[in-house]
Amino acid sequence: ETVALEGLVASIGTVGDAYDNAAAETVMGLYKNEAVAKNSPFITGPLKTLADVEKLTFDWLDWYNNRRLHSALGNMPPAEYELHYYAGTNGPINIEAANKTAA
Repeated sequence: ETVALEGLVASIGTVGDAYDNAAAETVMGLYKNEAVAKNSPFITGPLKTLADVEKLTFDWLDWYNNRRLHSALGNMPPAEYELHYYAGTNGPINIEAANKTAA
């Protein structure tokens, strides 16, 4: 209802939850399995308050983006891969490639 009152509509799926798209659903599944599951290394005590959940979430997000080794990225963390990617694309323009026309 809140979404509709703001004049917004869901693109697909249900309104207002992570099942709106597959990417969000996948990340939510990872979060549940890695961050809040029993024996999770991110749980340092009982989750009694919002602050407890926020700390757990921020710790997991930090690990997920900055320290998790991703096999599809050459076993480097996503943040490091992104830095390398943009460092490589911000260099001098390859004049030959820039002057080619599409077939």
